[in-house]
Amino acid sequence: MGSVIVMTSGKGGTGKTSLTGGLAVALALRGRRVLCIDADVGLRNLDITLGMADTALMDFSDVMAGRCSLDRAAAPHPTVEGLWLLTAPMTLPAEAAGQEGFLALLDQARQAYDEVLIDSPAGLGDGFRRAVCGADRAIVTAVNEPSSLRDAQRVVGQLAHLDTVHLVVNRVRPRLLRRQKATIDDAMDTAGLPLLGLVPEDAKVVLAAAAGKPLAQYANPRRGAARAYDNIAQRLLGHQVPLMRIR
Repeated sequence: MGSVIVMTSGKGGTGKTSLTGGLAVALALRGRRVLCIDADVGLRNLDITLGMADTALMDFSDVMAGRCSLDRAAAPHPTVEGLWLLTAPMTLPAEAAGQEGFLALLDQARQAYDEVLIDSPAGLGDGFRRAVCGADRAIVTAVNEPSSLRDAQRVVGQLAHLDTVHLVVNRVRPRLLRRQKATIDDAMDTAGLPLLGLVPEDAKVVLAAAAGKPLAQYANPRRGAARAYDNIAQRLLGHQVPLMRIR
C-alpha cells in the first residue's frame, strides 16, 4: 500500500510546488510509481513544474464525482516513466467541497501507487484542510525568513493528527544567511520541526519550467536544486544521505 505525502507551506512564495514536482520526478527516476495530485483549486501550477502544461484533461473532481476512474484521469508523464499527474479543477462544485470524496480518492490512489504527493494550497483554508485530511505524513516548505518560518509554525499546529511532519528549507541563499547571522538550526527551532532537506536557490528551476521540462531533465541532476530533490527522495525511501553543503 502506498504512502500519501502532503506538501504544504504557510503561504505562497516558498517554492512548494517546484519542490513537489522535483521530488516526484526524483522518486519516479528511482523506480517508484508516483502520483502527483494538484489540490490547489483554481490556481493549479503543478503541471507547469512537471513539464505537463495542459496535458491533463480530467481532474480530481471528476474522479470524486464518478465521472471518470482514477486510472483514466491520471495523466502519464510524457518522458518520465512511473509518474502521473491528477490535476485540480478550476472550480469545485459545492457537492464535492467536503473531505469524504477526497478521502475515498486517496484510498484508491494508495492501492495503485507507491507514493502519492499532494500539492496543497498555501494557507489554512478549506483547500488546505481537504489536502491534509487523508495524508500519512507532511512536508512543510519554508524559506529562511522570519515571516515564512512563523507561518510554517502555524501550519504545524494544524497537523497534529500526523505522526510524521518534516521541514524542508527551500531557496537557501548562503550569503543572506550570513548577513542575517542565521543558521538552519535557527530555522528548525522556529518552525519546530525536524529537517528533511535543504534546497539551494537555483535559477534553473524557473528556466526548466519555462522550457516545459522537469528540472532533472533540464539541468545537471548532480548539482543545484535537482541534486537536493534527489537527496530528499532518498531520505523518504529510508536511505541515509548527508545534508547538501550549500555554498
